[in-house]
Amino acid sequence: MSTTTDDVAELSHKIDQLTAQVQFLTEEALLARERRQERDELMADVTPLAGEAYRYAVRQLEQIDRYVTLDDMTHLVKKLLRNVKNLEELLDRMDSIKEFIEDATPLTQSGVISLMDALQDLEHRGYFGFIRSGGQVLDNIVTSFTEEDVRALGDNIVLILQTVREMTQPEVMTMLQDTARTVREEEVPEDITWRALVRQMRDPATKKGLAKLMLTLRTISGEQPERQ
Repeated sequence: MSTTTDDVAELSHKIDQLTAQVQFLTEEALLARERRQERDELMADVTPLAGEAYRYAVRQLEQIDRYVTLDDMTHLVKKLLRNVKNLEELLDRMDSIKEFIEDATPLTQSGVISLMDALQDLEHRGYFGFIRSGGQVLDNIVTSFTEEDVRALGDNIVLILQTVREMTQPEVMTMLQDTARTVREEEVPEDITWRALVRQMRDPATKKGLAKLMLTLRTISGEQPERQ
C-alpha cells in the first residue's frame, strides 16, 4: 500500500513539472508570437517609409548626378571616417564657444546698456549736435571750394599754420582783446580838441602803439622794418 502511494505521489509530481513546463513553453510561444506580430507591424509601418525615403534619395541623387559620382561619395565617407577625431574636437570647440557666448551674454547686455547711457549723456551734453553742425560746416566748405583751391591751400598750409601760430601768441591775443574791449567799451568824446590829441600823443603807451602801427604799415607795404 505504501509503495502505491509513493508511486502516485511521484507521478503527481512529474505531472506538475510537466504542466509547469508546458505552461512555460506556452508563455514563451505567446511572447514569441507577440514579438513577431510587433515586428511585422513595425515592418509594415517602416517599409512604406523606407520605400519613400529610397525614392526621395534617388530623386535627389539624380539631380546631383552630374556633379557627384559614386567615387566622390566614397571618398567623402572615407575622409569623414578618417577625421572623426577632428570632427569631435570641432564639436567640442563649438560647445565651448556656445558656453562662452552664454556666459558672455549678460556682460554684453550690461556693456550695451552702459554704452547707451554714455551715448545718451553725450547727446544731452550736445556732442552729437556739435558733430552735426560740424558736418554742415564741412559740407559748406566742400561746396564752396574747388579742387584747385584745395591744392593751393595744400601748397600754402605751412605758411598758414605759421601765421596762425604767430597770431595766437599771448601778446598778440592780449593786444587784440584789449583793442576789442577798448572799441566796445570806451567812448570817444565828440568835442575832442587838437590840444587833447597832442596831449595824448605825449603818453608813452600812445607812442608805443603808434610805433607798432607804423611798423605794421611798413610790413604791409612789403618792406622789412629796420633793426633798431
